[in-house]
Amino acid sequence: MKNLLLALAATTALTGAASAEGITQFNVGILGGENAQDRMTSNECYRAKIEEALGVPVKVFTPADYDGVIQGLLGGSLDLAWLGASGYAKIYLTDPEAVEPVLTKQNMDGSTGYYSIGFARKDSGITSIEDAKGKVFAFGEPNSTSGYLVPGAELQEKYGKLEDYFGEVKFSGGHEQTIVGVAKGDFAAGVSWADGLGNWEDGYNSGAFRKAADAGLVDMNDLVEIWKSKLIPEGPMVVRKALPQDVKDKVIALTADLHETDKDCAYGVAAGEAKDFVPVTHDEYLGIVAARKLQEGM
Repeated sequence: MKNLLLALAATTALTGAASAEGITQFNVGILGGENAQDRMTSNECYRAKIEEALGVPVKVFTPADYDGVIQGLLGGSLDLAWLGASGYAKIYLTDPEAVEPVLTKQNMDGSTGYYSIGFARKDSGITSIEDAKGKVFAFGEPNSTSGYLVPGAELQEKYGKLEDYFGEVKFSGGHEQTIVGVAKGDFAAGVSWADGLGNWEDGYNSGAFRKAADAGLVDMNDLVEIWKSKLIPEGPMVVRKALPQDVKDKVIALTADLHETDKDCAYGVAAGEAKDFVPVTHDEYLGIVAARKLQEGM
């Protein structure tokens, strides 16, 4: 699904005339969370399939942070992307006409949600959030749903101001950076995301832990789960609203069928094992939009 959003985020550099005649390029944005080369590699098959379906060059962009994809979608330089729910909420609150949510990832058990997972090194002696009190705690980045918005709100509600509860609160820059940073001891604990299904030692079925484990960046047996959020609605794959309808239809159909047509490609796009990419609407994110609006004091 993340890969799908990435492809969706790809902006079609359109002028008014080109929009009527058809697009000349399609741009996919991929959120941060792992290094740029791995993001490019995981989505190359997806990029190629979109290029074949549309008959125009398809480019993949891997901004250093979430806001790069968000601004690309808002500015019309990206046509498709797989966003987190919080990132989608930011776009919607800025310009409700910029993008439309079309698909989301369905987990192996049929659910369409995931969790923010708190974790630490197994040899650290930290087995709960209480054990992490007074220590360095890492979030991903401000526009991440599971890397900041949801865990930040839930932890603050229970433990009070996080800057006072933990010894220091840091933003690592992304999910991969948080996972590797905790594994190396740069942070005592942190949060990242997973579907919560399957085995911890595999990094669960899908999510940032699975990607890091698959890439050999960490051994999950060296880490321990210390906290889990409430279920978070899986973020949407979005397409730029101004795209010609036939372009949107082709990309949506290709992505929706990806698990049936190319399971290996779907694995890379979905950040691990998933059942399917299924339709989603704006209504699924009303709660996240409200939370983001409150966070920004709007």
